[in-house]
Amino acid sequence: MSKSLSIIIICFLFSFNSLAQEIVPLWNDADIPNYQPSDEKEFTADRDIIFIQKVQKPTLEIYLPSTKNSRKIGVLILPGGGYDGLAYDWEGTDYAKWFNSLGIAAFVLKYRMPQSKSVITSFKAPIQDAQRAMRYIRAHAEKFTIDKDKVGVIGSSAGGHLASTLAMHDTNYYDLKDDIDQEKKEPDFQMLIYPVVSMKNEVTHMGSRNNLLGKSPEEKLIRQFSNELHVNENTPVTFIIHSGNDKAVPVENSLKLYKALLSKNVNTTMHIFPEGGHGYSLGLNNKNTPDWTSLAKNWLEIIIN
Repeated sequence: MSKSLSIIIICFLFSFNSLAQEIVPLWNDADIPNYQPSDEKEFTADRDIIFIQKVQKPTLEIYLPSTKNSRKIGVLILPGGGYDGLAYDWEGTDYAKWFNSLGIAAFVLKYRMPQSKSVITSFKAPIQDAQRAMRYIRAHAEKFTIDKDKVGVIGSSAGGHLASTLAMHDTNYYDLKDDIDQEKKEPDFQMLIYPVVSMKNEVTHMGSRNNLLGKSPEEKLIRQFSNELHVNENTPVTFIIHSGNDKAVPVENSLKLYKALLSKNVNTTMHIFPEGGHGYSLGLNNKNTPDWTSLAKNWLEIIIN
């Protein structure tokens, strides 16, 4: 085979693969809640990962397995980034491809940052987008070949905080407007990967708290977004991963949540590893990171059957 022909075939396959995903807007431009016009522009920071900042228009990127491989399960993916930006491939689209390999449909949310000039009330924007995304997935379940009663959420770091907020807050954070908004907003399972959980001084990741709530939040707001305080009997089945030597998000976040989940008899699996640090995505980047995806695969097999 000639070199030129090989290049043509590779380009064709790449083009075909790029069409396999669809990116849809969460809201009509006029319906984005908690929004005000500004001169701010979305951009991707110059890093070794795709790190998106200043999101203006929330979107959902859809990754579907082949219909014959579909397990009828969906998962909403919330990348981390300290509520300052999104580790979009590292904790987003890379996860989606892994879920597809298991026959699970995956949906990566590009959500707004709370300190954006285009956001009116900081702490509302990310959860507004997450609630809308979960409802959007369920509203289009038939199109995605999934069961609308088997849609979960996964979040890493600050994305884990957003995921647990989605799972445990009863509040509707925006006014319901259309048929999509009639769908259930709570996930059927949650997977939290080295998550921020609490907003309390001695536990939280301060960067995430400052970005979400501001630098001098009222105690009421701190309690509202300390998600270990909002566990109840309806909290969905939960999977947690953390490392004991996490210097960014203390492992106490997961430990406090686990204790709260046990107190309400919520079906919970937690794995704490001695090493790994923070921000290791799928655990492929070095030998000290935990192989949590093998554990997650086994867990998913149990809960989705």
